[in-house]
Amino acid sequence: MYRTTAKRLLGGARWYYNANVALRYQPPQKLKLSSRFFTSPNQPFPDPHSINRSVPVVTTTETPNPSDSASSSSSTDDDTANPKSNYEDQQARVLQASLPYVMKLGWTEAALIAGARDVGLSPSIVGSLSRKEAALVEYFMDDCLQRLVDKIDSDESLKNLTPSDCISKLIRFRLEMQAPYVSTWPQALSIQAQPANVPTSFKQRAVLVDEIWHATGDKASDIDWYAKRTILGGIYSTTEIYMLTDSSPDFRDTWAFLDARVKDAFDIKKTIQEAQSLAEAVSVGLGNSFQGFVGKVFQR
Repeated sequence: MYRTTAKRLLGGARWYYNANVALRYQPPQKLKLSSRFFTSPNQPFPDPHSINRSVPVVTTTETPNPSDSASSSSSTDDDTANPKSNYEDQQARVLQASLPYVMKLGWTEAALIAGARDVGLSPSIVGSLSRKEAALVEYFMDDCLQRLVDKIDSDESLKNLTPSDCISKLIRFRLEMQAPYVSTWPQALSIQAQPANVPTSFKQRAVLVDEIWHATGDKASDIDWYAKRTILGGIYSTTEIYMLTDSSPDFRDTWAFLDARVKDAFDIKKTIQEAQSLAEAVSVGLGNSFQGFVGKVFQR
């Protein structure tokens, strides 16, 4: 049930679905950058390597093969006919190159301009990003999400862990990706909270939570599906906020806080209390409907 529900709720996200695999990214682009896709809701990220780029090999003693020449000509025509793909590749290169500058310049247009210069492109390309700072944050979130998915798919040891240990390990793995940016992360959260950016931010976090539950072997259905993901989303968000104020070596206190919250979540009574508190907090922004929904869930 959780797979079909997630597919319905997150239909605008760049994920595909089949009967054997949970929500997953489309095959990654074979670029030198680590992000797998843009977050613009209606523009797929084309694969630049889908174009046949074969070039005929000619020596001084051989006559070029006419069919090879035709193939090369066709490839050039395809490149000319699809400038959008090349332009989006350039945007992805800029976003990737901008991330090292975030630690000094923040999630800003200045970081994007510095990234464009690093890859030898005109800073004017930054103007093509409709939501400049948001595009950079969302690119980073997408990249982190893909790395988490790769971890889940490749780490066989996760199958031997208890659900609570698996959840703790994966949340820690995900939040450790933000450690280098912790000083500027409040700015990223502020950007994500802007009305125009909330839908994409919600989708990214919802898929993150679903992936973590899927890694534990969860097969919940009906109301339980929503309740579990609401609770885990609360654990992730509170740990993320706690991390911003943690001055302990290697965020030791954050990981202790995370382990305690996950342990509490597997205690039914404490789970109910925390879910109700979360409902009260969220209802301030979303209205009483969400609070009433969660309240009814846990009264059953």
